[in-house]
Amino acid sequence: MSISKRSYIQCRTEISSRTIFICCTILSLLFFISSAKTCKKYTFPSNQVFHSCRDLPVLKAHLHWSYIPSTRSVHIAYRAAQTPKGWVSWAINPTGNGMIGSQAIVAFSRIDGSMNVYPTPINSYNPSMQPGALTIPVSNISATYGNNQMTIFAVLGPLVNGTTFNLVWQEGSTVTNGIPQMHSTSGPNIESVETLDFLS
Repeated sequence: MSISKRSYIQCRTEISSRTIFICCTILSLLFFISSAKTCKKYTFPSNQVFHSCRDLPVLKAHLHWSYIPSTRSVHIAYRAAQTPKGWVSWAINPTGNGMIGSQAIVAFSRIDGSMNVYPTPINSYNPSMQPGALTIPVSNISATYGNNQMTIFAVLGPLVNGTTFNLVWQEGSTVTNGIPQMHSTSGPNIESVETLDFLS
């Protein structure tokens, strides 16, 4: 074999090895980034710890929870991607599997940057989205905003009808005069329902 041909083959081999190495590095990085976005990899700034979590299938949302059998209550943290001008909500529906009947908690950012968070029952397809009493006891409500993400914290209970509930979560892009406005009525916004057993 001539020197030039041997050099050519060696060069091709080095390029192929380098290409494989670069591809593997990129894939590893993408896997790391993807893994970091899962709920199990998330660390709350306040160092709160929850026993369970789930990456919800739509709206870039995640639910963390701890169920306390002795009090039949559940401590939750609901996280979802959002801009400072938008709003998010998370709800339990004890009577159905859709929007109507949902017992919701809604959060959004005020003009001064502080968070406004409160319970609101969803009794129609055109709800008031104003503060109101829920049919499920709720306490310790708070919310935070950071890294383009809103987080709702709350304690629900005692839960008198078991531990399996229909969940509904939602988001919208606009808040006007302190009232969250209508969300999109297509795509992920109408797919944000799921059944969850808090013992899971």
